[in-house]
Amino acid sequence: MSEVILMVHVLFGVGCLLATLWVLVDTLNASPKNLARIHAFSKVAAACMWVAFVVGGYWYVTFYKADKAVILKGPWPFAHNFFMETKEHLVILLLLLATYLPIAAAANLAASRDARRVVLAVAALMIGLALTAEGDGAIIAMGVKMGLLAR
Repeated sequence: MSEVILMVHVLFGVGCLLATLWVLVDTLNASPKNLARIHAFSKVAAACMWVAFVVGGYWYVTFYKADKAVILKGPWPFAHNFFMETKEHLVILLLLLATYLPIAAAANLAASRDARRVVLAVAALMIGLALTAEGDGAIIAMGVKMGLLAR
């Protein structure tokens, strides 16, 4: 069950990333025709992020203790010491930005250059943080694998 929960976490994290990328591209070409789609996908990004956060948090509290022990005893302790610690802190910023994205996207982006800039900045930050979180997760998973192979 642990693996299924972890994969749901990753699935919704990638969903957040893709929806945010869609918002970014549509905002670059904002017009009255795509404002509803921008707003809808900003809500999808926020919802995916919240699901990823809740599911990942449940997995972390319930299952990560065993993985952490394997990582710390293995050849890649930095997978926890640096990458999990980094992910734990950066994901809060990502959650806040994802929650703010639909609020910022509710403006008339076709008419307001400043509103477009805000949405573009928030989306770009989210994409960078989401890619960092995905990379951190991959290194953490590899840390577990390396720890298990070292036994």
